[in-house]
Amino acid sequence: MNRAQQVRELVSRAVAAIRQSFRATLTRSGRAGPIIVIQAEALAGEKVAAELMQHYGFASAPRPGADMIVIPVGGNSNHSVVVASEDARYRIDLEDGEAAIYSDEGDKVHLKRGRVIEIVTEQLNINAAKGVAITTPELTTTGNISANGDIADGTRSMSGDRQIFNSHTHPGDSGGTTGTPNSLQ
Repeated sequence: MNRAQQVRELVSRAVAAIRQSFRATLTRSGRAGPIIVIQAEALAGEKVAAELMQHYGFASAPRPGADMIVIPVGGNSNHSVVVASEDARYRIDLEDGEAAIYSDEGDKVHLKRGRVIEIVTEQLNINAAKGVAITTPELTTTGNISANGDIADGTRSMSGDRQIFNSHTHPGDSGGTTGTPNSLQ
């Protein structure tokens, strides 16, 4: 064996000793402060604990049974991180170019083809300290609209309409004017 072959052999043995990335199935997750830590089982039955790394601004807590890609930092399984997770049980169908955020309960924000965004959930709460602006030529609802405050259009508010209605009179049949309405708004 020449010198080059010996070096290749040594490098091959050294690389083989370093743990490569691998697939695992989530068995348990928990929190260590703001960090999500998981326990998973690798394909060969190996148990591994790892930190779930997530993209800035996005967070998820995968359920047991989710598939994961685990990278042992420095080739050491004792210092592993999960860089991707997937759970086909809850995945929604997407066309090429679409994107979605979804949960195991069926909630989803689906960015669809044709510049359509579909939100599906039981209840949607929006908390905006300064306001919400919707710029659209038409707003449609299939149910009631309720407001704790006043509602206004380009002319006046509904409370302004009530004041006009509640104090209005008509010319009477015999001269004079009628009284204000019996049923106030």
